[in-house]
Amino acid sequence: MARIEAIRILVAFAAHMEIRLCQMDVKSAFLNGYLKEEVYVKQPPGFESHDFSNHVFKLDKALYGLKQAPRAWYERLLSFLIDNDFQRGKVDNTLFLKSKGEYLFIVQAYVDDIIFGATNNDLCNEFSKLMKSEFEMSMMGELNFFLGLQIKQTSNETMIHQQKYIKELLKRFGMESAKPMDTPISSSTRLGMDVGSSSVNEKSYRGMIGSLLYLTASRPDIIFSVGLCARFQLNPKETHLKVIKRIFRHLKHTSDLALWYPQGCNFDLFGYANANYAGFLVDKKSTSGMATFLRPYLVS
Repeated sequence: MARIEAIRILVAFAAHMEIRLCQMDVKSAFLNGYLKEEVYVKQPPGFESHDFSNHVFKLDKALYGLKQAPRAWYERLLSFLIDNDFQRGKVDNTLFLKSKGEYLFIVQAYVDDIIFGATNNDLCNEFSKLMKSEFEMSMMGELNFFLGLQIKQTSNETMIHQQKYIKELLKRFGMESAKPMDTPISSSTRLGMDVGSSSVNEKSYRGMIGSLLYLTASRPDIIFSVGLCARFQLNPKETHLKVIKRIFRHLKHTSDLALWYPQGCNFDLFGYANANYAGFLVDKKSTSGMATFLRPYLVS
């Protein structure tokens, strides 16, 4: 499966090349996979044979629930694309490229969701017809929602955000009317075990952490503060919960922030890193962080 970093790199490259990304979905994708080994299943309810009640079925294709079903589907898709002159990425095995003269076509697969785009729109129409000739497909038009990310493509830029998800989070944890904050954490905050403070509900605290970690796909500004609070999931205290709530208050104030990918910019690779030495109060471990840019495009 494609990683979230791969999706951001694809969006950045598409913005750089002024490509409009589209999306399609393969219906019942796992049922398209061919099996290399013999697999038998018992007769399912409603399909029993009265004459051969002690027999089993031999599968011709993969079935949902089989461990090898995702791999079988990927190999079927890979074989089909290779046969149609696509080249698989050497680093990212879910990325496929095809050149036709001066034009470039890109395909990124995430299980049954397929993102594609080209420097010539006619190639997109050809690919759509090609996929429909082999699989049962649902065309979803321009890419606007993928893996929980809202993607907005305009004539000048592409933006990735999770505004809808933020709104749902604030409602779920009762923070809709909370006072907004400019920053996710105070520069003076240094969390420890805080043995003297009262404990809070572990399940609720872990739910908050998990929800915020999912949000970091489009909000790198909260990664450090969420990671710091995540260290205390075993026995969270009131002081830790207070910091978590501040993150939610920051999200309420900045729900319209997005990752920005302007079109046609330079594509040079840059990286920035920083670290604090022995900054964690509990075990004196250091904390480091790094951001990778393709000029203005944040990709990891």
